[in-house]
Amino acid sequence: MITPNLYLDIHVLQTVPSSNLNRDDTGAPKTALYGGVTRARVSSQSWKRAVRQGFKAEDVTAGVRTKEAAQLLIDQLMKLDEDLDEKDALEKAIEVFKAAGVKIDKKTSETGALLLVSHGQIEKLAQYALSNADLNKKEIKKVLKSDQSLDLALFGRMVADNPELNVDASAQVAHAISTHEVVPEYDYFTALDDLQPKSNAGAAMLGSLEFNSSTLYRYANVNVNELIHNLDVDSAITGAVAFIKEFLLTMPSGKQNTFANKTLPSYAMLNLRTDTPVNLVSAFEEPVKSRNGYLKKSIEKFEKEFEISEQYLDTPELNVVLSKFETNTGAKVANLSELLQRVNDGLKEAIKNEDLND
Repeated sequence: MITPNLYLDIHVLQTVPSSNLNRDDTGAPKTALYGGVTRARVSSQSWKRAVRQGFKAEDVTAGVRTKEAAQLLIDQLMKLDEDLDEKDALEKAIEVFKAAGVKIDKKTSETGALLLVSHGQIEKLAQYALSNADLNKKEIKKVLKSDQSLDLALFGRMVADNPELNVDASAQVAHAISTHEVVPEYDYFTALDDLQPKSNAGAAMLGSLEFNSSTLYRYANVNVNELIHNLDVDSAITGAVAFIKEFLLTMPSGKQNTFANKTLPSYAMLNLRTDTPVNLVSAFEEPVKSRNGYLKKSIEKFEKEFEISEQYLDTPELNVVLSKFETNTGAKVANLSELLQRVNDGLKEAIKNEDLND
C-alpha cells in the first residue's frame, strides 16, 4: 500500500512596527500588489535565511552555503592527515569535486555558484578521499546526497553543474504579505559632527530611509514524507519541530539596529494534513480595513477562510492554535512549548499509523 501524504501547514499572523525587514535594489521595503492594493512583502528567501541562522544559534544541524566548499574539504583533509600540505590537499579536493561533476576554479579554489553542503558530507568526502586512491564517482555522489543537515533537507539544493546532486526541498515558504494596504513612509535624518564647533549649525550628513509597518500573514508547509526521505523518521520529527520553532521566533535582520522591530507572532495555527497543503492568503485578497488595528480583524478573516476551506479539504489530523486572542477554531494551547509538543506527538502518531497501513 502506498504511504499516504503527510503535510504540515504553518499559518502565522504577526504585527511589525516601523521597519525595513527586506529591501529591494533601491533600499526600499519590498512590496507586492495583491487584491488591487500595495502590500508590504518579506521574501521567502530572507525568512529562510533567518531560520537557518536560528538553527545555528540553537546548535541544530545546519549546513554551509558557500563557493568555498573546496576549501572546507582542504581543511578537513589536512585535519585528518597531518602529512598533507595545502598544495596536495587542493589537488585532492579538486579531484574529488571533479569526480562529483562540480567545477572548481583552480586559481580561486571556488565553485562557480554557491553550494550548500553539510559538515557531515565534508567529513565523509575527506575520509573517502584519503581511503581510496581511485575515486568512484557513484560513491562520491552518494556521499554528497547523504548526511544532510536540516536546512539542506528542508530547503533543498540545486547544483547547475550536476543535477544528480540536487536535493528536493521538503519545505515551502511563502512570501509574507500584509493583510492590508500599506503606504510607504520616509524617515529624513541628519547626523552632526561631535568635534565641530557649536557655532556650526550645519549637518555633517543627511539622508532619507523608506519604511512601513504592517500586520503580516506568513505561511510555510513541510512535506513530512519528503523530509523523512531526506533524513530519517526520528530526525524528520525533531527537524520539523525545530523548523516550526525557528519559523515562529526568527525574523530577517534588515535595518534591525535602526528600527528595533523584533516582534513575536500574535497568532499561529498548525495543521497536519493527509490530503494537500493549503495557503490561506485568499482570506486577505480583500484587504483588511480598520482604524483600530488590523490584527483582530485579520484573525477573524483568517479563521473564516479556514472554515470555508473545510468544504474542500479533509479534516486535519491535527489542528492547534496559539493566540493572544480568543479563537473559534482549533485546539488552543497555552504556550509555544505546548504547541511544539502537540505537533511532535501528532507527527509520531500519524507516522505510526502510516507504518501500520504500509
